[in-house]
Amino acid sequence: MSTRSLEIAQSIGPDLVALRRRLHQVPEIGLDLPRTQAIVLESLEGLGLEITTGHALSSVVAVLRGGAVPDGEPRRSVLLRGDMDALPVTEEVEVDYRSTNGAMHACGHDLHVAALVGAARILAEQRAELTGDVVLMFQPGEEGPGGAAPMIKEGLLEASGTTVSAAYTVHVFSAEHSLGTWFGRPGPQMAAVDEVTVRVIGQGGHGSQPHRASDPIPAACEMVLALQSRVTRGFDAFDPVVVTVGRFAAGTKANIIPDDAVFEATVRTLSSAARTQVIADLERACRGIAHAHGLEVELAWAPGYPVTVNDESEFDHARDTVIDLFGADRWADMADPELGSEDMAIVFEHVPGAYLNLSACATGDPELADDNHSPRAAFDDSVLPDAAAYLAEVALRRLATL
Repeated sequence: MSTRSLEIAQSIGPDLVALRRRLHQVPEIGLDLPRTQAIVLESLEGLGLEITTGHALSSVVAVLRGGAVPDGEPRRSVLLRGDMDALPVTEEVEVDYRSTNGAMHACGHDLHVAALVGAARILAEQRAELTGDVVLMFQPGEEGPGGAAPMIKEGLLEASGTTVSAAYTVHVFSAEHSLGTWFGRPGPQMAAVDEVTVRVIGQGGHGSQPHRASDPIPAACEMVLALQSRVTRGFDAFDPVVVTVGRFAAGTKANIIPDDAVFEATVRTLSSAARTQVIADLERACRGIAHAHGLEVELAWAPGYPVTVNDESEFDHARDTVIDLFGADRWADMADPELGSEDMAIVFEHVPGAYLNLSACATGDPELADDNHSPRAAFDDSVLPDAAAYLAEVALRRLATL
C-alpha cells in the first residue's frame, strides 16, 4: 500500500486545522454563504483547478484534472462532497475559536470543508498518477433547504465534461464512537424525512354547549393516535416507519371551542415503497376520521430528502480503503441505519456512491458526549488529516479501476 496520501495529509495537518477553526468562527446558514465561499476559493488558489461558482447558491465546484489518462481513452471522473453550511444554534463550547454570530457549525461541516480542501491538495501533489478527473463539490444548504438539487441543475455532475461515475463523502460525529473510528453500512444509511401539516376544520363555540359547535380537537387527537397505530399495524417492522408529532396547536381559552386544530409531524422511512405508502395511509386515516366527525381536514406535505442509499460495490471500496489506510481496528459496522436525513441522497439518486462516518468525539466517553446539532457538540479536529487522506485515496483508487 502506498502511504503517499497519508504522508501529505500529515504534512498539511496544521493548515487544515487552522482552516477549520477559521471557518468555525464565521458560520453561515442556508444557501447564501458568501464568507465561507470566499474562504474556500482562497484555500484552493494555486492548485491548478477549474473552478466555477453557483448562480442560485454560494456553491463552489472545482475540477482537478488527472495527468495519467492514457492517450485515446475517455476521461472518467469521480465526485467528492463537502457541505459548508451551519445551524441556527448559539455555541456553548468553550474554545478560543468559538462562533460569536449566533450560528454554529454544530454538525461539523467546517471539518468537512477543511477535509475536502485537504483532499484537493493531496490529489494535486499526485496529479501525475491520477488516471482521471476529480470533481470537488463544496455544497451549501445541506441543513436546508437543500443544495444538492440546485447544484445538479447547474451542471455539477457533468462539470468535468462527462458524468461522474461515483461519489463519496464523509461526515464527522461528536458522539457515539471513540475518536478516530470510521463507521457505515451498505444499503440504506439514512432515512427519508418528510413533513406533514394537518389542519382539522370545525366550527367554534362555547365550551358549555359543544353540541352547538363542531369541535376539531377530539378529532385531531384521534388522528394523532391513529397515525401511531397505522404505522405499527400497516408496515413491516423490518422496513420501519417513524411518525413523530412535534407540534399540536388549538384554541385560546379553556371554555372556547376553536374553529380549527393544527398539528405537524415528521415521517421517516427507509425505503421508497414505505415512503409512498405512508403518505397515502396517513392521508386516508386523517380524512376518514374527519369524515366520521363531520369535519373538514387539510393536509400539506413538505417532501424532504430521500433515503440515503450506499451502493454496495462503492461502499465495499470505501470501507476497504479505510481499512487499508488505517487498519481494521479503526472500522465499525453500523448495525442499523440512522433516521436522520442527508442531502447527499440526491446525488446518490443519480450516481452510485458511499457515505461514511468518522468520529471526531472530543471527550473521553462518546456515550456521554453531546451529539451533532447540540450547542455543546465538540469536534476534535485532529481527525482532519485522516479524513483528507481517505477522500483523496478513495478517489485515486476508484479512478484506477474505471
